[in-house]
Amino acid sequence: MNRARRDALVGYAFVGPFLLAYVAILIVPLLMGLWISLNNADLFGRREWVGLANYAEALGDPVLLQAFANTLTLTLLIVPPLTVIALLLALALNRSTRLAAILRGVFFSSLVLSVTIVTLIWRFILTPDAGLVALGLEALGRPPIPFLSDPATVIPALAVTTLWWSLGFPIMLFLAGLQQVPGDIYEAAALDGAGRWTVFRRITLPQVRRTLLLVVMLQTAAQLQIFGQAQLLTGGGPGGASRTIVLYIFEVSFGRWELGYATAIAELLFGMILAVTLLQYWLVTRHDEPRA
Repeated sequence: MNRARRDALVGYAFVGPFLLAYVAILIVPLLMGLWISLNNADLFGRREWVGLANYAEALGDPVLLQAFANTLTLTLLIVPPLTVIALLLALALNRSTRLAAILRGVFFSSLVLSVTIVTLIWRFILTPDAGLVALGLEALGRPPIPFLSDPATVIPALAVTTLWWSLGFPIMLFLAGLQQVPGDIYEAAALDGAGRWTVFRRITLPQVRRTLLLVVMLQTAAQLQIFGQAQLLTGGGPGGASRTIVLYIFEVSFGRWELGYATAIAELLFGMILAVTLLQYWLVTRHDEPRA
């Protein structure tokens, strides 16, 4: 056996366990889910082939369409401000000082909390009876706002909760990206008399462009799958005003026992996340292609 063949076999031996785990954990369940979505199935093993009937029902389901609108609204309310705030905080915390280190830990600490703890904290803050916001409004002589029971405010309330909870991880990603920027570029810009805005627009932003894309893609995929906050804070109410797609999948699966229909919705959500992620990647990287 020659050296090249032996090296190739060694490489396959290292990669093989990961590929097997990847296929077993991700590819096989994806294919099984696709098969179940084509059947009238329940959690007790019943299977009845119905073809694309579940998908046709999903596309005409008004509850699903409302959940889709709620999820899309939440994503738009969360991802852009989360990205901007995280980048600005990372710029402010990108310093080798004790205070910056403490603040980095403070901002990251919320991420280690479970969704149950986060929703309990924000329920105490947003409840109109004795919450912190209600007490503040009362001190100002204003009536309390029913954030979690008013269709007009429940989606923004969920967005603020998720923003507070999700801020730590994007900050860490941006800090990692900022610390990879060569310092001599900033020194050259200072010698040229460049202002802060010029430095940010011409140096910092292009240097962290890939990190920015990563944050947007990860957060978009995460927020399109938002579940725990909606289930624990509002239960999807009032009147379905805060029901998300994943919460509706949960209700269909474990409330109505319609596993085939729920799986069809999950497959549609997977396709939507994949399409949105690929579109974001294409929009950001299309100008990076070398020109002939």
